[in-house]
Amino acid sequence: MGTETSGAAGQVAAEQQAREKDLVDKVVASFETAQDPRLKQLMQALTRHLHAFLREVRLTEAEWDAAIRFLTAAGHITDDKRQEFILLSDVLGASMQTIAINNEAYANATEATVLGPFFVEGSPEIPLGGDMSFGAAGQPCWVEGTVTDTDGKPVPGARMEVWEADEDGFYDVQYDDDRTAARGHLFSDETGTYRFWAITPTPYPIPHDGPVGALLAAVGRSPMRASHLHFDVRAEGRRTLITHIFVRGDELLGRDAVFGVKDSLIHDFVEHPAGTPAPDGRDLAGRSWSSVRFDIVLAPADTAGPGIASDDRSL
Repeated sequence: MGTETSGAAGQVAAEQQAREKDLVDKVVASFETAQDPRLKQLMQALTRHLHAFLREVRLTEAEWDAAIRFLTAAGHITDDKRQEFILLSDVLGASMQTIAINNEAYANATEATVLGPFFVEGSPEIPLGGDMSFGAAGQPCWVEGTVTDTDGKPVPGARMEVWEADEDGFYDVQYDDDRTAARGHLFSDETGTYRFWAITPTPYPIPHDGPVGALLAAVGRSPMRASHLHFDVRAEGRRTLITHIFVRGDELLGRDAVFGVKDSLIHDFVEHPAGTPAPDGRDLAGRSWSSVRFDIVLAPADTAGPGIASDDRSL
């Protein structure tokens, strides 16, 4: 009887290969009746790739059971404040790959990166120059810039959601007291300008007390994220931009746990010693502070990639 080479198992008998291939063909064919052509394409491709993985590594029944238990645990730990499946997508690079597909490079438009698991709707509105920290622990940080299109024309009225972790590495939703802090939204003015107070970003670990954390530990990977401030920027006729800015000099830039760092998103956060006047005259009570400029360029709405809608927050 002939044999064929197949992945970790080495030699697999041709008859066995044929049996496995026959099953793949049957499962793929079972989706032929799907009314939605896109759903049909997705399910048939998923089937082919999933079975190719199973056959390549010669997955054992014990390993498949462990995978099911892992996914079950991810479901149990997920709630309205924590999304373990987004974490899993992030650490596998699937989030960044999906973003790359759906946010193709366009002219000088600002690059996108991951949403992360801690965005929540309903953040408080702050005025231009307002403070989105709402008492969160951390060094004050003045953030300013412009929102323009790729021709350099101002985009007035752009809605900007901004959020970040505090200096202890926690987002507000990770606390038990229902606080709202280091989170808010504002709008660019008629010249496309924006400005607000935040806190200087610091490194922090993604939640690693669940199955995703156990996976990272098992493979020797760090759960740490490079210091960053989140932005979600939306304007009529423009591609939605979900992105971060990162702190230049952070030693974690080259090993961010979710592969979210892009060179164009690394910015200088300038340190100002205590006693330096704030740009808006704010009394900082003798504290040091930092400042950063982030000029945002939005692509036209019709330049999103070929997949899901560009304003889908599930990424």
